[in-house]
Amino acid sequence: MIIHGGESFFMQGGSHGVLLIHGFTGVPGEMLLLGQFLHQQGYTVLCMRLAGHGTTPMDMARMSGEDWYSSVCDGYSILSGCCEKISVVGQSMGALLGLIFAANTKVEACCSLAAPIYIHEDKQLYRLPPKELCNNKFWPKKRRMYDDIPAECNASYGEYPMMSIHELLNLIEKGKQELPRIKCPLLVIQSHNDHTVRDRSAKHIYDRAGSYEKKLVWLEESGHLITIGCEREKVFQIVADFLKNTVKE
Repeated sequence: MIIHGGESFFMQGGSHGVLLIHGFTGVPGEMLLLGQFLHQQGYTVLCMRLAGHGTTPMDMARMSGEDWYSSVCDGYSILSGCCEKISVVGQSMGALLGLIFAANTKVEACCSLAAPIYIHEDKQLYRLPPKELCNNKFWPKKRRMYDDIPAECNASYGEYPMMSIHELLNLIEKGKQELPRIKCPLLVIQSHNDHTVRDRSAKHIYDRAGSYEKKLVWLEESGHLITIGCEREKVFQIVADFLKNTVKE
């Protein structure tokens, strides 16, 4: 059973498609407001539910980073059937998946929102058991609540599968290796107030990405989930302007 906000969503628009990718333990709903904004600008928008997300933490624990990446590939295939051009926009782990995807597939542009390279909870990660000891083990997850957005935009699991944390760490290492291979226009957005991802992650991505055209934007008030945070409308406009200015119609 899919939880409220966990459903993939598609909005038919013009010939430029935007593939939205949600974050670790999150749901497509956290990308819904951004998707609606981009659709109003004329884009075709698709956000796939990543494998194992939006149902139960046990489902997620059975999935690997390759499974999550396959969900992104599925979304790209769907958009390819109705769009001439495709860009990717990801939040958190979704941004990391988007960066890896952009390094291996032709996309018009890539927008990375709060992608993890360095994590604030790195001291806690020292307590993470070896992968072979992580079956059926979970860590509780804190989630900030927002009163000014629909409930489905802030749905999430209440715990982290420890097995999935190993998969996320593996994706981070892969992302680091893939950055120089990214050649499309790249937008990196990061908040100095992010308590999940260290802000130096954004500088690492910006400095090492192989894109000739790239832009780094800092936020001051947002937390980690910048697609639903207090500066979300600013973020939406920055993303829309970047796509408009870098992708020739």
